[in-house]
Formats: sequence, C-alpha cells, structure tokens
Amino acid sequence: QVQLVESGGGLVQAGGSLRLSCAASGRTFSSYAMGWFRQAPGKEREFVVTISGRGGSTYSADSVKGRFTISRDNAKNTVYLQMNSLKPEDTAVYYCAAKLGRAWSTNGYEYEYWGQGTQVTVSS
Repeated sequence: QVQLVESGGGLVQAGGSLRLSCAASGRTFSSYAMGWFRQAPGKEREFVVTISGRGGSTYSADSVKGRFTISRDNAKNTVYLQMNSLKPEDTAVYYCAAKLGRAWSTNGYEYEYWGQGTQVTVSS
C-alpha cells in the first residue's frame, strides 16, 4: 500500500512558477513509476508528466513540454513537479499517482495509487 500526499498548490499569476511535491509512504518508492495528472472543472482528467522508477526517463504532454519538469528524490520518497511560465489554462487540481513497475506510463488506468490532489489556479 502506498499513500501519496501532494503539496505546493496555490494561486499564481500567469507567467509565474510553482513547485508541487508529492510525498509517498513505503520503503520501495523506486519500484514505482510516478505521474502527475490534472483535472480542470468540467473536463476529464488528463496526463501531464511521468517519470520512471529510478528517475532516468521522463515524458511530458505536449501542452507542458518546455515549461513543466518532473523529478524525484528516492531517498526522500518524493516526486516534484516544477511548473514555469504558467498559463490560465493550467488551472486545475493536480494529482500525483504511483504505478507499480519502473517503466513510466501516460495511461492513468495503469496507476494504482493516487493522492488527494492540490489546486493550482493561474490568474490572467
């Protein structure tokens, strides 16, 4: 069982930056690929970015490439999402998720564990 707790959301002006953190319980954090997903009001959940278990491989959605960066510190059981050049359309609840197995995935259905989400609001 893995428990995930996100933090770092908030209100920011367009063009600004935020860093989200996701702390995981458990002793085998590196055995899990991690992902960030988001859901805006009235929209379906969408993939944002993912990272492999050991952190050597990442993949981002086209909408955030060049602006968002995922990283992880396996010694601290934590994954991060650095968000730069934020846009109003980035406004959403952001969720981190864990997938057993080191290979990353863009498919939310492959993730077994989810955090409670953290709100990110970007004002224009």
